[in-house]
This record gives sequence, C-alpha cells and structure tokens, in this order.
Amino acid sequence: EMAASVLGMQAAVFACSGTQSNQMGVRSQCQPGDELLINEAGHIANYEAGGPALLSGVTVRTIAAPHGMLDVADLDGKIRPDDQHLCRTRLVCLENTTNGGGGHAWSLEQMDRVSAWARDNELRIHLDGARLFNACIAGGYAPGDVGPLFDTVSVCFSKGLGCPMGSVLAGDVESIQRARRCRKLFGGALRQAGIVAAAAIYALEHHVDRLAEDHANAKLLANELAEIDGIIIDPAAVETNLVFFDIEPQLGRPAQLADRLQQHGVRVGAQSGRRLRACTHLDVSTDDVRTVAEAMREVCRQGFADVAASGSGPYGR
Repeated sequence: EMAASVLGMQAAVFACSGTQSNQMGVRSQCQPGDELLINEAGHIANYEAGGPALLSGVTVRTIAAPHGMLDVADLDGKIRPDDQHLCRTRLVCLENTTNGGGGHAWSLEQMDRVSAWARDNELRIHLDGARLFNACIAGGYAPGDVGPLFDTVSVCFSKGLGCPMGSVLAGDVESIQRARRCRKLFGGALRQAGIVAAAAIYALEHHVDRLAEDHANAKLLANELAEIDGIIIDPAAVETNLVFFDIEPQLGRPAQLADRLQQHGVRVGAQSGRRLRACTHLDVSTDDVRTVAEAMREVCRQGFADVAASGSGPYGR
C-alpha cells in the first residue's frame, strides 16, 4: 500500500527481486504468443535469462535507440498487423534509469510521449524502474508523476535504496491481482516477507533523498577517472549513480583490469568490448571514491609499466 501510494498507483505486490517483478509485469499484461517491444539494451531483453519466452511464452523484439531510450519515432511502424501468421504486439517495456544505456534518466516528457503512443495504439506499457528513484532525483520529478503513465511499474529496494533484497510491482488492481498469482506460479510468494518489507519501508522513509549523494559521488569519480592515462570517459554523460568508462588496449581486457583493482579492494564490473561499470551507493563514501581513483591510477600506471618492460606483455594482448 505504501509503495502504491508513493507511485500514484492503485495497488502493489512485493517481489523477491527486480527480475521477478519485471517478469510478473510481463505475464500480467501478456498472453502466450504475444510480443513485447524493448530497447536493445534493456534489462528484460538481456539479463533475465530469457524469462519472457520461458515463463510467459512472450517474444522479445529489440529496437535500437540512443542511451537505451525509445521514443515514438523508434516505435512507429513496429506494431505487427492483425494476421494469424504473426505474433500479437502487446507490450512496450521501458527502463528508467537505463542500465545498459549508460545510467541515463528519462525526461518526464519523453515517458509521457511513449505512454500516450502505446495507449493510442491499444498496447500495454511496463516500466522497469529498478532505479526509478535515482531517475526522479536526477530528472526533478516525483515517483507519483511517473506511475500513472504505465500499466505496471517495477521498483527495486535492493539497489540505491540499500535493502538486503526485494522489489515491488505496482499497477491497477486487476493487473496486480494477476501479478500476485504469477508470483506464486514463479515460486516467489513469501509468507515471511515482513522482515524484508520492514527494510523496504525504512528505505522509502529515509533513503530516497540521499540518492543525490550517490550521484555527486559518481560525478566525482568520473572527473577523477578522466584525469587518468588510459581511461576514456565523458564526465558530462554521468547523470546518476552509474559510471561507465572504457580503457585503452594497452591496459588489456576489462576483466584483467577488474581483477587487478580487486587486489586493491575495489570492485568494478567488466562489460563487453573495452568497457567497465562502476556503481556508487549508500555504502560508498566520498573518501571511498577518492580511494578508488587512487587505486585506478596505480593499476593503470603499473599496466603501462608492464607493457613498457615487456614489449607487449600480458596487457598488450
């Protein structure tokens, strides 16, 4: 009830994870044989183990768009005709903030445009709002401004809000009734949910406004990384608590750099290509960010020194 009120929606149901709440959202809006439309970087399309197909019999069609953000121009012409040979286009899925798209926050105006387009075309619309409160802080709008634009909204408590686990799916009463049944079907019903729900309540009451500190620390980290030889980053592109950066080939593969950083007590995520991802949160202080930057300087210096000493060496492969 508290989450539904915050999001400006009729009802909500607790879930074990963001993947689970997203899949509950998909299942509550679709039938087997339907299709959902999503940006090619979207979490539901890439990082949920093929859940729409396996759990709901739903096809995922990915669409390219800048920064992981679909707009009406990207969606126009993508609805399949009503033909027995074709799957039925049923659902549009957005993600705010974007993860694979670079940690960007949608504008309220763009979400409103896409929502209106979906409803004009009799489609349902779901928001993967794993970091929705980060988006609200960065975008200057309220969660209650966002919720009514969607049929279902998933929000994680275990990301920037700092809870040990848990997410929530909000929507209209009928959608959440269906989603609650889906949660049971997916094995996620919890009669013992009180202890983790209590953490979520505390987070909603105390940890939302402080997300601005994480954004400031992410910007500080980006500015520090921009001064390090071998690191490629545009600090102006960092809007929230996700910091994506690339490394020059001389420093080796991202996984190698991540391993060397872990030896300094710093954990970052190796991505595809030459990219890594860092994430600030309530357990990372401003002093920690400076420690991370110094560790990065040392690792990069050592990497270039190894290359110079050995010709190509392990970092030149």
